[in-house]
Amino acid sequence: MKIGFIGAGRAGCSLGKYLADHGVELVGYYDKNDAAAKEAAEFTKTAFYHDMRKLVEDSETIFITTVDAQIVPVWEQIKRLPLKNQIICHCSGALSSDSFSGTENMEVSCCSVHPMLPFSSRFSSYEQLNHAFFTVEGQKRAVECVTDLLTSFGNEVCRIDAKEKPKYHAAASMLSNQVVAVLDSGYRLLEECGFTREKAMQATAGLVRGNVENVISQGCSSALTGPVERNDVETIKKHLACLDKDTAMLYRTLAKALVRIAEEKHPEQDYRKLLEYIM
Repeated sequence: MKIGFIGAGRAGCSLGKYLADHGVELVGYYDKNDAAAKEAAEFTKTAFYHDMRKLVEDSETIFITTVDAQIVPVWEQIKRLPLKNQIICHCSGALSSDSFSGTENMEVSCCSVHPMLPFSSRFSSYEQLNHAFFTVEGQKRAVECVTDLLTSFGNEVCRIDAKEKPKYHAAASMLSNQVVAVLDSGYRLLEECGFTREKAMQATAGLVRGNVENVISQGCSSALTGPVERNDVETIKKHLACLDKDTAMLYRTLAKALVRIAEEKHPEQDYRKLLEYIM
C-alpha cells in the first residue's frame, strides 16, 4: 500500500512516521508550504512533492491531513485528476466522509479516520500512536482497508456513523481541550491564594492524576467525591461567594453536571435544594 500525505502539519507528520515505522510504504508529502513538506519528508525518510498531482499519481492511498477548512478545497482539486481506484482519507474529527462529494461515479473509495489523541508536536506525537484508539467511517472498501491496517498494528478501531461525527468530536473536545480550561481556572484560583503557577501545578499533580485514573479504572460515579457528592450546600455557597462572575458561571455549570452523577451514585439522597441553589 503506497501512501501519500497532503498536509505536513502535526497530524500528517505523526501519522506518516507511525505508518513508516510499521513498515508501510510512504511515497511522501505535499503541502502548500514547501518547507513543511520537506521537513516531513526528511523526518519520515520519504519524498518531497512540489506537485500535488504527481503525489496523487504515485499513491494508492491518500491521507488528507490539512486543517479542516482545507479538506474540501483539496478534494475538489484531487477529484479532477485521473484517479485510479485509490483510497482517499481525511483525518478530521469533526467532518465526515460526506466531505468527499461526487464520488458516485468514481472508482475511489473514501473515509474519515481520526485518532483520539492530541497532536501536540510534529516530531514526537507519533510515539503515542501505539496506544491510540481510532474511529473510522465512510465507504466500505476504504473503511475495511484502513481498519485492517490499523488493527494489524494493535490499535483498536471503532466504526461510527457519519451523522455522529459532530457529536463524536464534541465529546473528544470536552474530554481533551475543555479539561484544559477547567485546570487553568483552578490554577488561577490558587495563584490568587499566593501560589505561583508552577507551584500550583506541582501541588495538584497528584490530585489531577488521581481523579483521572480513578475515573478510567472505576467510572465517573464511583470516582466522584467532593461537596456536590456530599450534598454540602453550605460549602458550595462559600465557594460561589468568593468567585468572579465568569468562574462562578463555570462552577455552576460543572456542579449541575455533577449533581446528575451524584444522584446516580446516591439515589437515596435528595439533591433538589443544592440544584435549586446552583441554577
